[in-house]
Amino acid sequence: MDTEVKSKNFIEKIIDEDLANGTYKKVVTRFPPEPNGYLHIGHAKSILLNYGLAKEYGGDFHLRFDDTNAKKENTEYVESIIKDVEWLGAKYVGGVRYASNYFDQMYELAVKLIKKGKAYVDDLTADEIREYRGTLTEPGKNSPYRDRSIEENLDLFERMKNDEFKDGEKVLRAKIDMASPNINMRDPIIYRVAHVTHHNTGDKWCIYPMYDFAHPIEDAIEGVTHSICTLEFEDHRPLYNWVVTETEFPNPPKQIEFSKLYLTNVVTGKRYIKKLVEERIVDGWDDPRLVTIAALRRRGFTPESLKMFMDMTSVTKSQSSADYAMLEYCIRDDLKPKAPRLMAVLDPIKLVIDNYPEGQVEYLDAPNNVENEALGSRKIPFEKELYIERDDFMVNPPKKYYRFFVGNEVRLMNAYFVTCTGYETDENGNVTVIHGTYDPETKSGSGFNARKVKGTIHWVAAHHSKKVTVRLYEQLVDEEKGVYNEDGSVNINPNSLTVIDNAYIEENIKDYKPGDAFQFVRKGFFNIDPKDSTEDTPIFNRIASMKSSFKLPKK
Repeated sequence: MDTEVKSKNFIEKIIDEDLANGTYKKVVTRFPPEPNGYLHIGHAKSILLNYGLAKEYGGDFHLRFDDTNAKKENTEYVESIIKDVEWLGAKYVGGVRYASNYFDQMYELAVKLIKKGKAYVDDLTADEIREYRGTLTEPGKNSPYRDRSIEENLDLFERMKNDEFKDGEKVLRAKIDMASPNINMRDPIIYRVAHVTHHNTGDKWCIYPMYDFAHPIEDAIEGVTHSICTLEFEDHRPLYNWVVTETEFPNPPKQIEFSKLYLTNVVTGKRYIKKLVEERIVDGWDDPRLVTIAALRRRGFTPESLKMFMDMTSVTKSQSSADYAMLEYCIRDDLKPKAPRLMAVLDPIKLVIDNYPEGQVEYLDAPNNVENEALGSRKIPFEKELYIERDDFMVNPPKKYYRFFVGNEVRLMNAYFVTCTGYETDENGNVTVIHGTYDPETKSGSGFNARKVKGTIHWVAAHHSKKVTVRLYEQLVDEEKGVYNEDGSVNINPNSLTVIDNAYIEENIKDYKPGDAFQFVRKGFFNIDPKDSTEDTPIFNRIASMKSSFKLPKK
């Protein structure tokens, strides 16, 4: 029997080689977020990639916060990130880790660099440091403080730690090469004075390590073997390697870069999302129109759908964009066999079946999911007065319109054939009520086949249904205008959210809980909003419509 052999991506090939030649005995990967915002779908790719590699090779996966910039970090972001990682199913070992837990070691390693003549305290201002750094085409020039003695540097650095200087008054810089073609190697700052309370260490420190110094040390302390990051860190790799080499870690980690995940016509930048939140354009970081992981979870996406989406987007070094329609394809594919089906009418108009007995209610059988018999069936009430969708009736229908119009017969799903006999209008000519007659011989499941109808529509019983609020989401961005304006603001789609307060669903929805997903027949996939719903008043978010513009590529 032939089995499909999955081709390996370039990272897996590097790991295979490292294990084969004995560079590493056991694979250790990590996800190292900065707790300065909520994670988005691009981070989901990194989480699942790093966790997936550790799992594939029988190794360990760490969750570690790179919390070296206390001015932008807080516990809200820490808690949200932990929730996101765990929701995605990425199991980390050793508990949650923090760069700040290693601040003592980092300080000692900075002292070690000073003693080796590889770091110095600089008095230049931030503007002067930028001026001295040079450009992409011109080399930098040495600071006048670059050749301070080791003794003076040790003294000044200790005094920085002991709170003797103001913010920005002094920094510690690595002594590398001001003429390096890689600007990151031109004596980068590795410590700065910052009087700010840290979410984890409180007021213990008034100096903090810079990311490019702390990050490789964290990896090395934890025994990370493969430091997997996105392409914008490729130019930082020489500095990463310099730090772990000069601080003399044995068997240091290997940094490998891959391309970021870009989605068409969505906002992913933390700065932009934060602005949308602060200006109340969206309902928080978890607004279902965003692609933060919290927003996707609230909207009704599942971990399985995101994993499928990531599997469909390759791991390469080439920048590319994925269509949002592909993401919707994945959630439809995941929910089709899992989500129970309900009939829901979003734009109701009353249908009166004139020949149905007054006051009678009968309960008809309906499958919960025609693609999954294991989900069983339910009883739905049928009566004289029903609600149907307004666009399922037309006074003057075009050709090939098979739903309700006077004289036409349609099938009411899971019920009977009904013929439209007339309608009522208000003083403005708007249709307010539709009338029809049913054929009792045509009950669903009776085996009736004397005649066929071309149209089938859904419905709910007018007096045995539940009134609910439904939110229909479209892209947050106006696709025709692009994501951003010239001033950096987001081109908001004015139709990105439609709230329907008078939708009706089957009354037998019960024992539901926030986050539960359903397929509304003919209308799409919806979930119960976990933030705004109450026990008695569920609010439904549309996850995705029924129709998809995405086509799987041919093999």
